[in-house]
Amino acid sequence: MQAGPAEAARGAPSFPWDDLFGTRPHRSHKSARRSAVPLPRPRPAEAPPAVTEAPAAAHAPAGAEPAPPAAATQPPAAPAEAARPSETAKPAEPPKPQLSACRQALTEEIAIAPSIPDIHGAGACGGEDLVRLEAIVLPDKRKVAVKPAAILRCRMAAAVADWVRTDIAPLAQTLGGGISNLDNFDSFECRGRNRVVGAQLSEHGRANALDVRAFGLANGKSISLTDRSVARDLRETVLHSVCARFSTVLGPGSDWYHEDHIHLDLAERRSNYRICQWNVYDPLPHVAPLLPAERPEAAPPREVAAKSDGGKLDAAKADHGKADAAESDDAAASDGAAETKPQPTKKRRQSRRF
Repeated sequence: MQAGPAEAARGAPSFPWDDLFGTRPHRSHKSARRSAVPLPRPRPAEAPPAVTEAPAAAHAPAGAEPAPPAAATQPPAAPAEAARPSETAKPAEPPKPQLSACRQALTEEIAIAPSIPDIHGAGACGGEDLVRLEAIVLPDKRKVAVKPAAILRCRMAAAVADWVRTDIAPLAQTLGGGISNLDNFDSFECRGRNRVVGAQLSEHGRANALDVRAFGLANGKSISLTDRSVARDLRETVLHSVCARFSTVLGPGSDWYHEDHIHLDLAERRSNYRICQWNVYDPLPHVAPLLPAERPEAAPPREVAAKSDGGKLDAAKADHGKADAAESDDAAASDGAAETKPQPTKKRRQSRRF
């Protein structure tokens, strides 16, 4: 039995040059396999019959339109992005800056010190975590006003508030009803030390210093920290309290720039070096001595003193007379010497003419 052309072509060996001139018979492609189409499963017996909706349509009045299917009556749900376009278009708010530990501790129960924006001025002036110290709240809820309000770093403001609450308030309570206000001479100011042009940046320029001139009492009096009429013990007590709390204390005696106020700051130095220069001078006398002191009892009587003074005058006159006599004798001796000098005679004068 002769094999078919497909079998002959499949059985014959193939070489790369067999179909060089196109004489090789064309191979037929394999027929595509037919895939089985899945059929739906048979309707379960528990399902209701398909003709259950026909009676409802039969009872409908003539000319009435059939009700649309339930799926057609409900509009398609819009996507979430299309339902709220305004929320997606609104940019997200930046996160709020986290408060520092000092800002969290400096509450309204300690001081009225609202936060202010950071300051970045020329020459490294300014700082971060700044507050405006308006008042200090005492433990008994009374407020000590800072006049005028001081712009300070939070750490410096907390140190001032703790100093007033712990040291100054009990001290002022013994003077006249307690402290009512704090006299702020200077706080933040972008300048050099002692306001000298070209000097090193002051701690005032970093909002890290406060100049205190006095504090007021509830009875209306004012206690100046550099007034020599104030009791020395009081001023020394304030001196010890500030030198124990602040790294720099400058007052009278430090230089000519701090004779009428006290400079306080929290400057950081190597090895925690601290400066406390404040001379507490003795108080001035209340009444200046205008009359000379009384004559002591051991002094000689005035008459004897007058006689002794007269004797001294006589001795002085005698000495003066002796001096005059000696001068006259010297003058006479000089005159005698002048008279004994030989004078040229007339004869000699005549002989000289020749």
